[in-house]
This record gives sequence, C-alpha cells and structure tokens, in this order.
Amino acid sequence: MRHWLVITLLLAGCNRDSGDPERPVSGPVDTHEDEEHHEALPRQLRVTPEVARDAGIATQAAKRGLLTAVVSLPGEITSEPDKTARVSAVTGGRLEQVSFNEGQSVKKGDVLAVLRVPDVGRLRGSLAASAAKAKASRANAERLRSLRESGFGAEQAAVDAEAEARAQEAETRAVGEQLAAIGVNTDAVGGYLVPLRAPITGVVVARDAIVGQPVNAEQTVATIVDFSEVWFLGRVFEKDLSRLRVGARADVQLNAFADQSFEGFVEYIGQRTDPVARTLTARIRLRNDNDRLRIGLFGTAHVELAEATGASPRIIVPRTAVTEVGGKDMVFVKAADGDFIVHDVTVGRSALAQVEILSGLDEGEEVVIGGVFTLKSLLLKSTLGEDQH
Repeated sequence: MRHWLVITLLLAGCNRDSGDPERPVSGPVDTHEDEEHHEALPRQLRVTPEVARDAGIATQAAKRGLLTAVVSLPGEITSEPDKTARVSAVTGGRLEQVSFNEGQSVKKGDVLAVLRVPDVGRLRGSLAASAAKAKASRANAERLRSLRESGFGAEQAAVDAEAEARAQEAETRAVGEQLAAIGVNTDAVGGYLVPLRAPITGVVVARDAIVGQPVNAEQTVATIVDFSEVWFLGRVFEKDLSRLRVGARADVQLNAFADQSFEGFVEYIGQRTDPVARTLTARIRLRNDNDRLRIGLFGTAHVELAEATGASPRIIVPRTAVTEVGGKDMVFVKAADGDFIVHDVTVGRSALAQVEILSGLDEGEEVVIGGVFTLKSLLLKSTLGEDQH
C-alpha cells in the first residue's frame, strides 16, 4: 500500500528469542525485550523531518516528581451573563414574520422577527403633526425676529414665538424617540412593522416565537448566547474552602467528553453558602475554542492547591503523551537516531493535565507530547497496509 508519507517501519525490539525477558528498559533506544510481543503492531516508527514538522511533533524529557495536589469540585457549565441576551419587544403587537431557529448562529443587528404594532400608526401620526407644527412655529419665530431687527416688531412677540417654536421641536423629538425606542425608523414612510434585532453575536439557544403569535411588552421571544467563553460553576464543600484561592489553575473534565480536558482559572469564590447543600460556588472561566462546551454539561473541576501530594516521586508526563492502542496505554519515545519507539506503560494518578507513569518509561527519555495522534495513526495505518499485502 503506497502512502503520500514516507514511512519506514522497523520490526526491531519484538524478538522474543533474543535477550533476557526480565531485562529492564535501559534508555531511549532500548529494544523492549521486556514488553509483550505484538504480531501485527510494529514497535518502531520512522518519519521524515517534513512529516514530523507538519504534524507538530514535540518531545519532552521524562522527569521524576510529585503531582500537584488538587481538590475536586463537581459542577456544571453555564453561560456568562454578559454574553447572554434575551430578545423581546418593548411594546405589544403580533408577530408578522419569524426568521430564526434554535441553534442558528446570528450576528449583532440581524433581524430575527418582525412585529406588527398598531400603536406605530398613532405615533407616526403624532410625529407628522408635531413636525408640521414645529416647522410653522419656527417660520413664525424667524419672521417676528426679522421684524424686530428692522424696528417694526415687538420684542415680546419675537420672544414668545421663539419659545413656542422650541416647545414644538422638543415635542417632535420626544415622539421620534418613542418610535426609535420600539425599533421604528422614523425616516421610513408609513407602515406598522417593527423589527426585532439580535443584540449580540452568538447562537440562539431558545425560541418562543410563532408567526401570528401575540406578543406582550417585555415578552422574550429568543435567547442568544455567545459561547466563545463560558463558566464552570463548581460546588465547594466547607472543608475545602480554606484550601482554595482565586487565580488557582483548574483542569475541568466533563462527563460528555471523557477524552478531553479544559483548562481555566478560578476567578471567583462565592460569599454565600447554600443552606441546603452546605456548599459555595467557585467560578472557573473556560475558553470554548472548539465549540464543544454546552450549557448544563456536568463534570468535575480539579483545582490546584498550594501543596504537593505526599506520595513518593514518580515519572510525570503530560496527559497528551499517553495514548491507547488495543486497550493498552502507550507512549512514543524518540530515540537517538530519530526513530519513534513504542513503550507500553502503566499509568497512575493524574492531575492538572499530568499523569504518573508507574512503569515502562525511564527518567530522561524523550517522550512525545505533541503530534501523538499522528504517530498513532501512521502506526495503525501501516499495520492495515501490511495486512492488505
């Protein structure tokens, strides 16, 4: 099977007939005589420098240390109030048109619905009448001022006319502002239709609008949420309150996405205890770059504490370094010659995107922490290619 990638698979390190089977792993170029033999899965992979660069392959020396101590806070995802908006009418009417659906992405200013409002006709009439009176009053004030300046008019008459003109102009502005407040363009001609526009850019998460439906003032017809950032609200038990601090790093794992974690920071710890659950709330802000976070998703936030765990030091690697093949955990180690060697490992506890390696990896070995998925895909693809031949 030909691939556009140049890949050489070396079946080294799986010979069960040579070497001591109890021999421990010795370094980044070991031959893995202590690992289980795999008939179909190669143990060593070579890729070109171009492929490694394009895949974003990065390595890090395995180090021995202690996991950061964490406290686990159960909770759920909620939207940020400043990134949530409700679309409603400021006056009563009937929906003439609805042009949005739940789940639709909208931009600020988009027309979501059109409302027929009987009061618009009355207000437009008031605006036209007031504008006409203001125009006549202004013309009269100009005429009397001109006569006064020529010595043929009375001072008081000119002053009274100016006051009347200003009063009429103020009334015209007030009626225009009433129309603008309910969303009517005062420059448009006629009509009883009022557009309802999206106040923010985001996703429609709720719709309560049907064509022909009567709508009361302040009734919500749509809810829009900007999901670029969300909050995770974790429940803090009283016994853990003294250990938490604002600014602490948090690693949120959701029940819906067991294969992924979301990093954030504690930005607020509540000041009021729930009298029933006896818990407070810790607010953790999360970026939603991949659009996977949804309101109401449950999970657990693992929040960093000042102290470290009391266990003995072990090999610690980023969680991204560990992958699974055939139900077994494994990592890729970069050898001195540039090849990537498969190590079967036994993992221990994990915290804040780090995991303990109990066996299968030595301190100082260059473990792959970026581009692991690409290496795993190439390894599995090569096995399929061999089977086809």
